[in-house]
Amino acid sequence: MSAKPDVMGFFDEDTATWSYVVWDDSAVAKPCAIIDSVLDYEPNAGRTSTRSADRIIDFISKNQLSTDWILETHIHADHLTASAYLKEKIGGKTAISRHILKVIETWEPVFNNGEDTPRDGSQFDKLFNDDEEFMVGTMSAKIFHTPGHTPADTTYIIGDALFVGDTIFLPDVGTGRCDFPGGSAADSYESTRKIFSLPDDTRLFVGHDYPAGRAPASMTTVGEQKKSNLRVHQGIGRDEFIAKRQHDDTGKPVPKLLLPSIQVNLRAGNFGKKVNDVHYVKIPVDKI
Repeated sequence: MSAKPDVMGFFDEDTATWSYVVWDDSAVAKPCAIIDSVLDYEPNAGRTSTRSADRIIDFISKNQLSTDWILETHIHADHLTASAYLKEKIGGKTAISRHILKVIETWEPVFNNGEDTPRDGSQFDKLFNDDEEFMVGTMSAKIFHTPGHTPADTTYIIGDALFVGDTIFLPDVGTGRCDFPGGSAADSYESTRKIFSLPDDTRLFVGHDYPAGRAPASMTTVGEQKKSNLRVHQGIGRDEFIAKRQHDDTGKPVPKLLLPSIQVNLRAGNFGKKVNDVHYVKIPVDKI
């Protein structure tokens, strides 16, 4: 097992999303995991593109990696996942936390997509239990539940690397919003404390970056977060964090891709059944 896996990040400027390929370069077959992929989507035209996903496929091919897993940290509201496309092109098992079932229970009635959105999560190859251990080739990996941004957010630990999704961002950005259904500022604070219990030199890779006056970056450490994260450094108490998080989230605009993203992501990246050989996304009126 490699204690320090290789990590390559891919930044999508349109959604400010970081996707990752994680692998053990010392292994013979070089198995890898893909985390939080992006399917490009133009909402005004209803048109998709695989530009971002093809960058990952090209990297995996050039480096002769083999795909074990296509992982999601949560159901994203700001971009569509490319997991179904990646699985079709390069294989791998799609996976997410079992807490997705609560998210499906909340959102499926809004879209009325029960016909092609299984409530049991069977559209994913694997639903992880809390603290479940798994393997990426010869590398041991583990998940732990880090709710707050949504009730289903999950952090993946692979070797010395953490992939935290929207739970916490770079120190000068802070943490993810908590105003989506099932979100909780209190849970978000407790989740950061789970992260802070890990060794200070643990590498931490974020799901987004919103840089102001600097280039996009993806990595920090647990120690750096504890020292200087503007929202949750160790000098900030629970009540102070909750009050500011709730204040800042009040009246926040809905992400522009929320409605197409959630219904596609709940299907593990599929658009559902075609009608007259056309895929559709639903836009519920006066429900959000």
